[in-house]
Amino acid sequence: MPGVEIIDPRALYAAITDAIAAEPDPRNGRAIAVREMARVKNAANALLAEAFKERPLEARALTRTQSYLTDGLVTVAFDLARNHFHPLPNPTESERLSVLAVGGYGRAEMAPHSDVDLLFLTPWKVTPWAESVIETMLYMLWDLKLKVGHSSRTVRDCIRLGREDITIRTALLESRFIAGEQRLARELDDALWNELFRNSGPEFIEAKLKERAERHRRQGGQRYVLEPNVKEGKGGLRDLQTLYWIGKYLNRVSDPAGLVTAGLFTQEEFDTFNRAENFLWAVRGHLHYICKRPMDQLTFDLQVEVASRMGYHDSGGRRAVEVFMQDYFRHATRVGELTRVFLTQLEARHAKPEAALIGMFRRKKKVLPIFRVVQGRIDIADTRKFLADKLNLLRVFEEALRTGYLIHPNIMRIIAANLHLIDDDMRDDPEAQRIFLDLMLKHGNPERALRRMNELGVLGAFIPEFEPIVAMMQFNVYHHFTVDEHIIQCISTLAQIERGELVEELPLTSGILKEGVSRRVIYVALLLHDIGKGRPEDHSILGAQIARRVAPRLGLNEEECETVEWLVRYHLLMSDMAQKRDIGDPRTVRDFAKAVKTRKRLDLLTVLTVCDIRGVGPGTWNNWKAQLIRQLYQQTAEALDGGLENVNRERRENEAKRMLREALPDWDARDLRTELGRHYAPYWQGLMTDTQATFARMLRDLPDNEIRIDLHPDPARDATRACFALADHPGIFSRLAGALALVGANVVDARTYTSKDGYATAVFWVQDSDGHPYEVTRLPRLSQMIDKTLKGQVLPRAALADRDKVKKREREFRFPTHITFDNEGSEIYTIIEVDTRDRPGLLYDLTRTLAANNIYIASAVIATFGAQVVDAFYVKDMFGLKLHQKNRQDALEKKLRQAIVEGAERAQA
Repeated sequence: MPGVEIIDPRALYAAITDAIAAEPDPRNGRAIAVREMARVKNAANALLAEAFKERPLEARALTRTQSYLTDGLVTVAFDLARNHFHPLPNPTESERLSVLAVGGYGRAEMAPHSDVDLLFLTPWKVTPWAESVIETMLYMLWDLKLKVGHSSRTVRDCIRLGREDITIRTALLESRFIAGEQRLARELDDALWNELFRNSGPEFIEAKLKERAERHRRQGGQRYVLEPNVKEGKGGLRDLQTLYWIGKYLNRVSDPAGLVTAGLFTQEEFDTFNRAENFLWAVRGHLHYICKRPMDQLTFDLQVEVASRMGYHDSGGRRAVEVFMQDYFRHATRVGELTRVFLTQLEARHAKPEAALIGMFRRKKKVLPIFRVVQGRIDIADTRKFLADKLNLLRVFEEALRTGYLIHPNIMRIIAANLHLIDDDMRDDPEAQRIFLDLMLKHGNPERALRRMNELGVLGAFIPEFEPIVAMMQFNVYHHFTVDEHIIQCISTLAQIERGELVEELPLTSGILKEGVSRRVIYVALLLHDIGKGRPEDHSILGAQIARRVAPRLGLNEEECETVEWLVRYHLLMSDMAQKRDIGDPRTVRDFAKAVKTRKRLDLLTVLTVCDIRGVGPGTWNNWKAQLIRQLYQQTAEALDGGLENVNRERRENEAKRMLREALPDWDARDLRTELGRHYAPYWQGLMTDTQATFARMLRDLPDNEIRIDLHPDPARDATRACFALADHPGIFSRLAGALALVGANVVDARTYTSKDGYATAVFWVQDSDGHPYEVTRLPRLSQMIDKTLKGQVLPRAALADRDKVKKREREFRFPTHITFDNEGSEIYTIIEVDTRDRPGLLYDLTRTLAANNIYIASAVIATFGAQVVDAFYVKDMFGLKLHQKNRQDALEKKLRQAIVEGAERAQA
C-alpha cells in the first residue's frame, strides 16, 4: 500500500507554476492548476483503489494514505492561492492565515469519499485578502470534486462556539495543522486545552454518551441489525471514536494507543480495539469503492460484494456473506464490551453523578462474601480467591440476577481472560448445572444473564455446541436477528409470558403456561432449538442430535431429555402445519395429532412455536398467525381428548350448517334449504361462518353474467377478505390471482369452491405492500380495478410486466426452488407445494400454469418468509382425481419450474 509518496506537493506546485508561466493568458491560471492537481489526484486514487483491491484488509494504510493525498492537495491549493494568485509582499499581523483539518480528516482517517472539513484560522476578523485566498482555494478544491466543509474563525470564535455546541467542540478536539501560519494553530491549541477542555470533562462525557444513546436509538438500538450502519450503528466506528474522544478530552492523548498509557485499556483490550477498528474501516473503504460515493449502510446487496472483495468464500454449507457478517457482528460485540469497560473505568474516576445517586438510593442487597458492591455494581474482593473456585465464573451471573446489580467490568475482564477454566469437569459438575438452570428458571429475566454470558464468551464455553452460532447471520430478509440473539429473544418472550405481560396478545400461550408445563424442558428446548444451524444438514435433525448430548449435561433426567430432543427435532412442525397446510381439512388435524401423540407435547410445542415466531423479529407475529396456531391447537386438543375418529367431515359439516342457520335468522326456509344444499363437503369445513354468510348473500339470485365482489376488513387475520361469486369456468383461480396482483394486493391465503349448481365461490385474504389490511377508503377503487380485470378490460400478464420486479437490495438472496407432490396429506386432493423466491406476479404465474394443464385448484395456502414463499395448492385433475402418476407429476413440475424461471428473468430484467 503506498504511503506519503502518494503525492509530492513541492513537485506538483513547481509543475503547476511552470505550466502557468508558459500560458500566455493569465486568466487560465486556475484552470491549469485544477487540471494538474486532478491528474495527480486521479492517478493516486487509481493506485490506491488497486492496492486496496490487492490488500483488502489494510484499512489503516488506506485511510492514512487518503489523508496524505488530501493534505498534499490542500497544501498546494493554499500555496497557489496565497503566493501565486493573491501575493502579498508585506503581510500585516492581521493577515496571518492558518489552515487546519478538523473532524475525521483532522484525525487523518479518511475513506475514499470522505468529506474534507477545513478550518481557516485568522487572528482577528477576516481581511479582504484572506477572504480572496480562502475563496480561490475553495474553488480549486471544489473543481477537484472534493466535498469540502469549511468555516473561517478566530481563536476567540472557536472557544465561544465550542462552549455552546458540543459538535463543534468535538471537531476542534481533533484539529490538525496543515498549512499556513503554525504559530496561530498553536495559539488555538493552547486556548482549547487551557480555557475550554480543562475542567469540563464530566459535561463532555455526558453529552457524548447522550449523543451515542440517541444515535443507537435512530439506528434500531440493536447490535444485530441485519443491514448495519458501519459508521453510526451500535458497535460501529462512531462508538470507537467516542471512546477515543473522551479519552483524549480527559487525558490529552495524541492517538488511541495513549488510552493504554492513561490506564483506560489494557494492552490486550487495545489490541481488540485496533482489530475491530481496522475491520470496520476496511468494510467502509470497500463500501465507498463499490458505490463510488460515501456509503455507510451495509445493505443486503452490498454485503455480498464486500464479502467477496474481502476474500470470504462459501464453506461448510454457508455462504461467504454469512461468514463475513458473523465476523462483522463479533467485532461489533467486542466494541460493546470495550465501551462497557471504558465507561466503568471513567465512572470509577469521575463518578458520574447519576450512577452514584442510583447506588445511594437502591436498597442494598447482601452479596455473597466473595463479592463486593462498587458503585452499584458487583465486583470481586479478591481475584485469587474468585478464580480458586471456577464455579464463580457462573455464580456471578446468578448473583447479578438475584440482587439486581449490574456486573462490574472488572469482573468481565477477569472472566473473558479465564474462559479456559470452563472445562469438561466443570460442565459435568451438578452444581454448575444447577446454577445454569437456575439462571434460566429462577429469577424472572433470564435473557439479561444469557445475553451478558454470550457477549463474554461464557455461554459458548459452557455449551461448546453453542459457540458456532454466536453472531451467526442468516442471509434472508425474514430473520431480523443473528441465531444466538434470536434464541435469547425467544427466551425473553417466554419469560414475558410467564410474568403475565402478554396475556392480551398471547391468551392461548399464557393459558397453557398458567395451567403448567415442564419449565425445565421448555427453557432448555428453546435454548437448543436452532443450535444445529449453519451446516449443510437439516438443522432440526442435527439440532436434535446435539440436544441429545447437551440436555443431560444441563442436569435433565432421561424423560426430560427425550422430550427436549423431540421438541428440537419437530420445532417447525406446528408452524409448517398451520402456515403451509389447509387446517380446514380434517386430514391435516389428524396427521398433526398423530405426530404429537400427547396433550403434554402439544402444549410444549405450541409454546415453543409461538416464542420462536415472535423471536424472529418485530412484526413477524401477527393476528393471522395467531389465529392459525390457535385453530390448529384447539382442533388438535379436541382430537387428542375426544379421539381421532371425532375429527371427520360429516361432524364438521353438520356443525357448520347449524351455525349458518343461526347467522341468517331472517331467511325463509326455501332459500335456506337451497343454500345449505348447494355446497360440497370441503366448503363447510374450510370457511368460517361469517364468510359463508357473506357468500350466501352474494349467491342469492346471482345471474350467470354477473361477478359479485365483497371486500371486507378482517382484523382478526390482519388482512382484507376478498370474496368473489360468479359462474364457474376453468382457470377462475388464476384470473382472480392476476386481478389481485395487478392492484398490488399481496395474497396471504385463498380458498375456492365450486357449488353443485355451477357457481364459483372464491375467497382471498390480501394485504397491502406493507403487510397490513387495506384502508376502508381504498376498497371501492380496489373493487373497480378487480372488476375491470375480470371482465377482460385489462390483461394481467401485460399489465404486470412493470410491477413484477425484485427489489435491488433483495436480488442477492438465493432460494432454490423445491416442488413436492403429496397425496397423503389430504383425503381428496393432491397437495402441490412450491417453495421458491417471492415476487408480485408469482401466484398468478403458478396458477395460470396449473389452469393451462387442466388442474383444478380447490385452495391455496400461502406462507411468506421474507423474500421466500411457500405456496401449497390443493388440486384435482379434470376428472376430479388425485395426481398419482409419476410421469404426470414430472411433466407438471417441469412446467411450473419453467414458469418460475421465466418470471424470475422478467423480474431481474
